[in-house]
Amino acid sequence: MASNPVARLLRTRWAVRAPIPLFRHGLGFLLGPRMLMLEHVGRTSGEPRYAVLEVVEREDDDHLLVASGLGRRSQWFRNLTATPACHVSTGRRRRVPATAAELSPTDRDAALARYAARNPRAWHALESGMQRLADERGEALDIPLVRLSLAP
Repeated sequence: MASNPVARLLRTRWAVRAPIPLFRHGLGFLLGPRMLMLEHVGRTSGEPRYAVLEVVEREDDDHLLVASGLGRRSQWFRNLTATPACHVSTGRRRRVPATAAELSPTDRDAALARYAARNPRAWHALESGMQRLADERGEALDIPLVRLSLAP
């Protein structure tokens, strides 16, 4: 079976962590409006943890949707499930306090459909990469969506 480049990228730790220093130095705006840095608390360590994620949908300036491309196994997703309080950096906004909440399946499906309609090429690449990872694990494709509610 040929390897999917998106699946390979999602498994490459240095590649997914490379944008973090940009955000930590106030340069996250260079990655554009579709990216944000999530600062969350490790569920066992209690230490700050960081993940740069794509914004699936910007409901308004203070409500952003992000997807867990690695499903429920994603560390940031598991950490937010344990401790929903977090900080978000996006564009020129840095370390804004926020609260995370998982979307219902109905709201998730609607948001993913809107994303696919707006970004068909990106959706095709991401969905096929996520499907490949799920297939490798013998799991069904599950893409949880999280609403990040930023403090105004």
